[in-house]
Amino acid sequence: MSDKNITVPVNIDEQAEANQTRRAFLRKSVAVASGAVVAASAAAQAVAAGGQANADTFLTASGDLPIVATSKILGRGVVSVPYGLPSKYEASVVRRNVEWLTPDTIASISFTPWQDVEGIITPSGLHFERTHAGTVDVDPKTHRLVVHGLVERPMIFTIEDLKRFPQKVGTWFLECPANGAMEWNGVQMDSVQFTHGMMSCSEWVGVSLLDIMKAVGVKKEATWFYGEGGDGSGLQRSVPLPGAKDQFGKPLPEFDTTTIYKDIIVAYAQNGEALRPENGYPIRLLVPGCEANMSVKYLRRIKFVDKPLVTYQETRHYTDGMKDGRFRQYTLVNEANSVVTFPVPDKKMAGKGSYEIRGLAWSGRGKIKAVDVSVDGGKTWTEAKLVEPVMSKCFTRFTLPWEWDGKDALVMSRAMDETGYVQPTLKQLIDERGTSGIYHKNSIQTWKVNANGEVHNVQLRSL
Repeated sequence: MSDKNITVPVNIDEQAEANQTRRAFLRKSVAVASGAVVAASAAAQAVAAGGQANADTFLTASGDLPIVATSKILGRGVVSVPYGLPSKYEASVVRRNVEWLTPDTIASISFTPWQDVEGIITPSGLHFERTHAGTVDVDPKTHRLVVHGLVERPMIFTIEDLKRFPQKVGTWFLECPANGAMEWNGVQMDSVQFTHGMMSCSEWVGVSLLDIMKAVGVKKEATWFYGEGGDGSGLQRSVPLPGAKDQFGKPLPEFDTTTIYKDIIVAYAQNGEALRPENGYPIRLLVPGCEANMSVKYLRRIKFVDKPLVTYQETRHYTDGMKDGRFRQYTLVNEANSVVTFPVPDKKMAGKGSYEIRGLAWSGRGKIKAVDVSVDGGKTWTEAKLVEPVMSKCFTRFTLPWEWDGKDALVMSRAMDETGYVQPTLKQLIDERGTSGIYHKNSIQTWKVNANGEVHNVQLRSL
C-alpha cells in the first residue's frame, strides 16, 4: 500500500450520514479501540517524554549534579547583541522556499516552520513572506498615504499623522489563499512547513479604517475601496463595503459586505515593534480573515469607489477554478481550517507511549468553536481541547492526549467555526470544485504515522 495515496474502506451508511451532518458537526466522542486517543497517566507521560525513572543515575558519586561547561565561564554582556537573536542551537528554525515553485525569489513566497513554532503568535522573523516584486525598504519620513475618491475631504497622511489616531490592536492570522495549493492533485511535500506554511498569526497595531473613513468623509455611494502598494508590483486589491456588488451587478455575500471592513486597519506595528520590510514597512493594509494578498503592503493609496477595480491580480490570479470550467471571483474569506502540528513528517516519533497531539485551527469568519481529532483515518473522532485564548479570526491551539501503541495510525483534525461551517474532507472539496484550481484548499489534512515512528503526508480520497 502506498503511503502517498491511501484508500480506506468506508461504510456507505456512515458516509451518507457524514455528508448529511457536515454542518451540524459530529459532536459525539466515540469510544476508541486499541491505539486510539486516551488519557495518559503522569508517569507514562514522563517516560514518553524521555524522563529517566531514577534521577540518581545522573548524579555524581557525592550525590550532586555534575559541573557543566557553561558553569565555568562568563557569558556575553547585556548589549553585546543589541537586538536579541535566537540561540545558535535553533539555527534550523527558519523560513524556507520551494525552489521549483517560482522562476525566481523576487515574485515568490517563503514558508513558516510550523513544526517548530509554539503558541499562536508567529515570531516576526518567521512570518511567511509573499512578494510580487521583491522586498523593498521604504523611508517612513518620505512615505505618504493618499486617501481619495468618493470622499468629502481627500487627504494625505504621513506616518506620524497616522500614529496620532487612536490605536486599534488585534491578534489576527494572515493566510495566502494558495496555502496547500501544491496538494490539489496529490501529495507533493512531506512537511507541514510546505503544506501549511503560507500562514502566520501576529498581534497587529494600527489605525482603524473606520476612523480614516470618518476623517475623510466617505460618501454613501462608495461601496468599494482599493488599496495600492508602493513596491515594484504596485499591487492593487478591491475590498467591499456595505452594498458592494461585483462588476456584473451581482451582490456579494452579506457577510463580506457587512463584516469585513469593520476590522480593517492600516497597520504600522507587528508583535510589539515596527513592521518588518518583508511585511510591508512602514505601513500595510490589514484585512483580518481574508486572503492575505488583500492586506496590501507598503500601502500608499486608499481610493473609495462604487465598483470593484477588477485588477490583474483579481482576474489572472486569486480566482477559483471550478469543475465546470468557470471561475469564482471575489471569494475573499478564508474558511475554517485546521492542521495537526504534532505528529508531523518533519519530526520522527520517539517510540510508542504517551504523547500529546497538537495543532492549529482558524477561520476567517470568526472564532473556532470545536475541533475533533481522529487517529484512525476518520473512522472515529474525539473532541480536542481548545487552548485559551480563543479569539476571532485568530489561530487557536488544540491538544489531545494520545497513547500510541506503536502501530500505523492516520492522524487528522477537523474544525468547526462559530457560524457552523465544518472543515471539509478532500473528497468533499474535490466533488464541489474539481482539481483545476489553486486557491482556498481547506480540506482535512492526514498524517500517516508508521510503526517505525516516521510520519508521512498522505491523502484519503475516499472519505
